[in-house]
Amino acid sequence: MSVLSSKPSLIEWEGVRFLIMDKPKDSNLHLYLKECKKHNVTDIVRICEPCYDAAEVEKSGVRLHELFYEDGQSPPEEVITNWNNLVAERFDKLNTGDEKPCIALHCVAGLGRAPLLVAIALVEHGMNPGQAVTYIRERRRGAINTVQLQYLQSYKKRKKASKCCIM
Repeated sequence: MSVLSSKPSLIEWEGVRFLIMDKPKDSNLHLYLKECKKHNVTDIVRICEPCYDAAEVEKSGVRLHELFYEDGQSPPEEVITNWNNLVAERFDKLNTGDEKPCIALHCVAGLGRAPLLVAIALVEHGMNPGQAVTYIRERRRGAINTVQLQYLQSYKKRKKASKCCIM
């Protein structure tokens, strides 16, 4: 019988929604996809070595993105750029539907690389790094280690605040 290793953690804030998971395997991918469907997941970001058939994810109607970087490392600039672009594409446009989109992401245990990318997205959307880490840890115990916390504290927001005026 297949089971989820740990329950996915939903992180919602100011119009962005993320589902942090540990890594699925071919034997339990269907359970993860079922969980994704419950949260209206439009995209899965895989941040570790391939561990399941990508075609099964795509067949379910969910887009799979590969943003691999080494465990224990800071994400390279290319990963941050691709991540921020995906987040902007999903959330920064006006979503008029009742069901808000959600991006699921996983590394191996869902405690390091995946929460770090979510923290980066929260910082890009206005949270300070300390708030982002606390917010994620309240929902995913054990997330973000000391090295990742130090990286996040030095992270410089890339997204410019939109300037708008009414005439």
